[in-house]
Amino acid sequence: MAKEIETLAAEQADLANAMSEATKVRSEEKAENKKAVEESKEGRVAVKQAIGVLKEFYSKQGDAELLQNAKAGQVPEMAAYGGMQNAKGGVVGMMEVIESDFARVEADTTASENQAASQYDQFMEDAKADTKAKHDSEFQLGLDKDQAEYEQEQAQKDLDSTQKQLDSANAYFGELKPQCVEVQVSFAERVKMRNDEIAALKEAYKALNGETLA
Repeated sequence: MAKEIETLAAEQADLANAMSEATKVRSEEKAENKKAVEESKEGRVAVKQAIGVLKEFYSKQGDAELLQNAKAGQVPEMAAYGGMQNAKGGVVGMMEVIESDFARVEADTTASENQAASQYDQFMEDAKADTKAKHDSEFQLGLDKDQAEYEQEQAQKDLDSTQKQLDSANAYFGELKPQCVEVQVSFAERVKMRNDEIAALKEAYKALNGETLA
């Protein structure tokens, strides 16, 4: 349980570091995307204004040349110069392409930002849930470990007490053993020893009664 608690604590630390790093990266990414979108919007507005100025210039330029030629008594042999305003290859067309590029960058960056924000939110939600689960497991394991250690301590005390009693009993048994060892003798020897004991007792009895010993 101690090793598992240590592992859970390390995993929580790793998750905390990962969340911190993800937050740092997300903050930087969000700032970059915000800047890109703002610059794209500003660029698109500026280009759109420039296109309006160019279109207005080219339309007025054509009328002014016609008027000037008319006053001079000249008939232009070709249409008034309209500048590079062709939609496909002229400066206006190029500016319109730039405007669409700014719009595309703005749209792509906004979509990328939304996706990154969604992924970050999901990661943080999962990481927080995982951290809570690991914390709860660590806390419960801590309680279980404390209970197991307490029970182990009590069991060790009981074992020590029992071992002490056993040692004392063994010591006492060691003292009694020499006195309790039964000498193995045959039945005939025991009968003879008993008869000799009876004979000795009879002689002692006679002596006590003043009888002459045989």
